[in-house]
Amino acid sequence: MKALYRTFRELIRYRSATAGLVIIFILIGVAIYTVITIPYNEAIRLWRGGEDIWYKYPKNAQPEWVNLFTEPDLPKTIFLSTADSTVSKTTEVVSEGLTQVTLSFPLEYSYEIFPQELTVYFSARFAAKKPHVSLTWITPNNEEIEIGSFSIQSSDTYRVSQDQRLQRKFKGTPPVQGLFADPNAPQPTPLRGAYELRIVGSLFEKDNDLDAEVVLHGEVYGSAGTDHLRRDISIALQWGLPIALAFGLLAALGTTITTMVIAAVGVWFGGWVDALIQRITEVNLVLPFLPILIMVGTFYSRSIWVILGVTILLSIFGSGIKGYRAIFLQVKESPYIEAARAYGAGNRRIILGYLTPRIIPVLIPQLVNVIPTFVFLEASLAVLGLGDPVLPTWGKIIDDARANGALFRGQYYWVLEPSALLMLTGLAFALVGFALDRVFNPRLRGM
Repeated sequence: MKALYRTFRELIRYRSATAGLVIIFILIGVAIYTVITIPYNEAIRLWRGGEDIWYKYPKNAQPEWVNLFTEPDLPKTIFLSTADSTVSKTTEVVSEGLTQVTLSFPLEYSYEIFPQELTVYFSARFAAKKPHVSLTWITPNNEEIEIGSFSIQSSDTYRVSQDQRLQRKFKGTPPVQGLFADPNAPQPTPLRGAYELRIVGSLFEKDNDLDAEVVLHGEVYGSAGTDHLRRDISIALQWGLPIALAFGLLAALGTTITTMVIAAVGVWFGGWVDALIQRITEVNLVLPFLPILIMVGTFYSRSIWVILGVTILLSIFGSGIKGYRAIFLQVKESPYIEAARAYGAGNRRIILGYLTPRIIPVLIPQLVNVIPTFVFLEASLAVLGLGDPVLPTWGKIIDDARANGALFRGQYYWVLEPSALLMLTGLAFALVGFALDRVFNPRLRGM
């Protein structure tokens, strides 16, 4: 414990190590917070969900913070429901068998750019006769525009942009622009002010009811933006962190510790055991690492745990065995090893209790430095389309962005956000790893 404390005191003398540790602790804290607040099953449900989950979100919306750097501001998404206090709902019994429900949705629009879409989600309760609704759009200059009139199901959706009749009414102008356009402007420009969407529903049965939700999809949303399926990218950015750290740490631990033990076993027993380990290592060094992982992901399984297992198996007999072997050959001839053999210490005790602890100063910096290597490996496989099809990861975000032409359409946030997190993770572990090298190797301190 004292040795660990002294090592930590020596480590924080380096500013780079302090900065790296702060970043790592923040990353670990965010990862723990993510796992607690968004459980695994909930994250999978959200990320694999469809229109029923993400209907409130706009497609390919940039993060809201881009408005700090753009002029004019991009419109935000506005969501209104009959459950809100700002929405009025009145019910009037017109006659026996006919009830009229009026829903009024106020919309304050103050942007100089048109929104993406205006969508109405209906929820009706009836037995046999479908309710009939009519939609009226009231502009800030009190002009009333009849949007449409139609019957609805118990759960129905109306999208303004898909209404061909409304497009013909606006003489080819996109319907959303037609509803918000300033009639006195020479160029298509939104008329800023207070709008109202009035929905009048006719119910033909007793105890029928009508509710609705109105979503005005803007061009920005949330802290990370959305993708082509309306999904909030922050979900994948958050859950990509614990996945990346777990994959990198498990792969690094499994590889370095197992490699060290195998090298110690070969040196201690020598003979055919050492020769077999060296021959397996030499064959493994010739094998192409990444193509084998690609073949496993293509023909067997793309599960992240299968890829992790294959990564560890391929990395155990790596070049590290050669380096560890050279150190163990020197340690084996040490006097304290002879003393241990003299008083009858067993092979396992000598290997685990006397040989391997001498290599810890070399092992720890290498362990820290190799973690981001495996983090980038997992992301690289995902970018190649071989990532886990279930888990939301940073590499999967980049792959989705590439497949949907994000860079060609100027949606740089979609690629830059996961890339920045990957680089930040690699930088943090690199800063700590380089400092550990200097702590455990005094010859590097003057460099």
